[in-house]
Amino acid sequence: MDSFSKEKRSQIMSKVKSKNTTPELIVRRLLHKMGYRFRLHRTDLPGKPDIVLPKHKKVIFVNGCFWHGHNNCKKSQLPETNKEFWEDKISRNIKRDTENIIKLIEMGWGVLTIWDCQTKKRDLEKLAIIIDNFLRK
Repeated sequence: MDSFSKEKRSQIMSKVKSKNTTPELIVRRLLHKMGYRFRLHRTDLPGKPDIVLPKHKKVIFVNGCFWHGHNNCKKSQLPETNKEFWEDKISRNIKRDTENIIKLIEMGWGVLTIWDCQTKKRDLEKLAIIIDNFLRK
């Protein structure tokens, strides 16, 4: 059973941001520190990638583990209440993400997905290596 009323839960969920999230800001600061310049949320590309590096023809999605169904991640565990709704919601997000990645690759873009759980302070050196390898390919 949810500890909040339906109205309160709706209010809480409506405050969840889709742009300029903390993990996204961490990745942007890291990229900037590494000397890369980028654009944000280009609406002319499938899925409106969070970070676009036109010079390298690469895009980066910074996904929330819960919202995008990160496999084998503690943060992606579905709530016990309204489970069918959440399973449907997350599976639609995964399907849409996959379709957008395929479209981007077909257009000649390189795609990297960074998960929320990868943006923790202890993992930033490893994340910098992942990003650098991706952009140098």
